[in-house]
Amino acid sequence: MNREQILQKVKEFNELYDFIIIGGGATGIGIALETTTRGYKTLLLEKSDFTKSTSSKSTKLVHGGVRYLEQGDVMLVREACVERGRLLKNAPHLVKNLSFIIPTFGWFDELMYTVGLTMYDLLAGRYSLGRSLRISKKKTIERIPTIDKKKITAGVVYHDGQFDDSRLAVNVLQSAVEAGAHALNYMAVANLSKDDHGKVNGVLAIDTETGQEYSIKGKAVINATGVFADDILQMDKPGQKKTIRPSQGVHVVLDRSFLPGDYAMMIPKTDDGRVLFAVPWHNKVVVGTTDTPLNEASLEPVALEEEIEFILSTTGRYLTKAPSRKDVLSVFAGLRPLAAPKGDSKKTKEISRSHKIVVTDSELFTMLGGKWTTFRKMAEDMVKKVETVKNWKKTSSKTRNLKIHGYRKGVDYKDPYYFYGSDKELMLGLAKNEPETNETLSESLNLLKAQVIWAVRNEMALTVEDVLARRTRCLLLDARESARIAPKVAAIMAKELGKDKAWEEKQVDEFVKLTKNYLLS
Repeated sequence: MNREQILQKVKEFNELYDFIIIGGGATGIGIALETTTRGYKTLLLEKSDFTKSTSSKSTKLVHGGVRYLEQGDVMLVREACVERGRLLKNAPHLVKNLSFIIPTFGWFDELMYTVGLTMYDLLAGRYSLGRSLRISKKKTIERIPTIDKKKITAGVVYHDGQFDDSRLAVNVLQSAVEAGAHALNYMAVANLSKDDHGKVNGVLAIDTETGQEYSIKGKAVINATGVFADDILQMDKPGQKKTIRPSQGVHVVLDRSFLPGDYAMMIPKTDDGRVLFAVPWHNKVVVGTTDTPLNEASLEPVALEEEIEFILSTTGRYLTKAPSRKDVLSVFAGLRPLAAPKGDSKKTKEISRSHKIVVTDSELFTMLGGKWTTFRKMAEDMVKKVETVKNWKKTSSKTRNLKIHGYRKGVDYKDPYYFYGSDKELMLGLAKNEPETNETLSESLNLLKAQVIWAVRNEMALTVEDVLARRTRCLLLDARESARIAPKVAAIMAKELGKDKAWEEKQVDEFVKLTKNYLLS
């Protein structure tokens, strides 16, 4: 997956694209795979880097949504459980079965959660990841040795999926490109074009690397920009009502000593009415999330003080070792692209996470809402909608059982490079063919020089942030350590990309400035 090669293909493409997809997050990438595998000529354009925004800032869970069951959204839970099962089968190198424990405080809790989670299992049907059951206080403490044993009476175990969001996006995108899709990051859509009948028939795009403009025509244009969907809708019809209500979710990352072992913890009752997860991930612990309504979306949202305090204080009530600000290795914030509710409700946690497709009079197709777990089904629904509106011949989905790039069975999740799947040997093989790449840049983050080179050559990484935030997850795992190694990463990338010292220095300055959003002072 090489940007220059794909850009050249776009320049030489002298036909109409069937699909032009705006947005390179989970939604857009999923649609690109869905359309391309059905035989459609597809172009995906992302204004920054793939999954720069919401899609790289999730809780790292592929889940059916226990909380949605409580809200009575049974169909969404069933859909998510099915898609979770498919992802586990199609991308086992990135999606795994994870056991969760809900600590209980009395027999009523035990009964309520056991019954509710049994319903959760039944909705999953043959896609269930394991049976939920009550376990004793002793077994709960054995599985989560840091839990405050004075407060709990027992625990309830249930199963859900865990994944690496940006890595899955990269592999899905690679699958789409291998199937024939054209995909470009750092290609911003500046405007839409329309035919004589007022129907959208293409885009004006600007390569932010060179400033060059491209007028590209397509039969169907898809707005898959998540929290920025209204920006594209305004291009179509200025002044129309907002469709997106952004909600901020914040996570803090702690050392594994706070949650040793292989079990995650779900705290079912918090002050804001949400659940809180503490999840082992890449040898660290991710704790979150919050649900804070915002009026405006930003590409790099920043955690609010009250959100950080909420996560630390809530987690501290359940553990013998309460985390403090100095224990936080990184803090990251993402925005949920929730469909704006009717009325004046400000409770974003009550807004459905199901997706909705909007088609304007000019036939701009926009995906609203949705969640990572159901990205494949969302794409399927979008293609169905386009085929219906455009009166095209109906095609069938090929993605339900499609093995994602990197597919590998029997993954050892304790291997620090497991997430490369079948690409692992090729990435590590760089060190054999090019001995100078056999250097460890960070012992604590297990980052190799070869990974940086691999990201540039094969995963379309163009900046230090692309490598450290998304192709590897260093920034999210330890922001301070990431800032320390940034100069070495920039030097490696400059050599690979043919950039000068000024570029190198600018990259380091920009990345170090960015890390301040991920650090607590």
